[in-house]
Amino acid sequence: QVQLVESGGGLVQAGGSLRLSCAASGRTFSSIAMGWFRQAPGKEREFVAAISRSGDNTVYADSVKGRFTISRDSAKNTVYLQMNSLKPEDTAVYYCAGVRGRYYLTYRGTRDYEDWGQGTQVTVSS
Repeated sequence: QVQLVESGGGLVQAGGSLRLSCAASGRTFSSIAMGWFRQAPGKEREFVAAISRSGDNTVYADSVKGRFTISRDSAKNTVYLQMNSLKPEDTAVYYCAGVRGRYYLTYRGTRDYEDWGQGTQVTVSS
């Protein structure tokens, strides 16, 4: 099992930026494909971005494409989500997730993932 701890959430004005971090422990980081999801009040958890074990492949939800960037640092066992040009509709609790996936694959479904962090709140004011 992998332990995942998110950080970096907070309150930001529309147009601003935040960088979320997710530190992983308990399993070799290179064996885990990673993803970010978010859940707004009254809504289902939705996919935001994912990165393969190799780090070579990434995929994004259409709503964040061009504004968010997912990356991973194997030396720090950490995955990041750089969020730019934030909008009020980006307000949600953001979760990172991990799965023992195939080396070059990315995963978009909540059911694809085995382990989840506790979440970090991101609030974007208008």
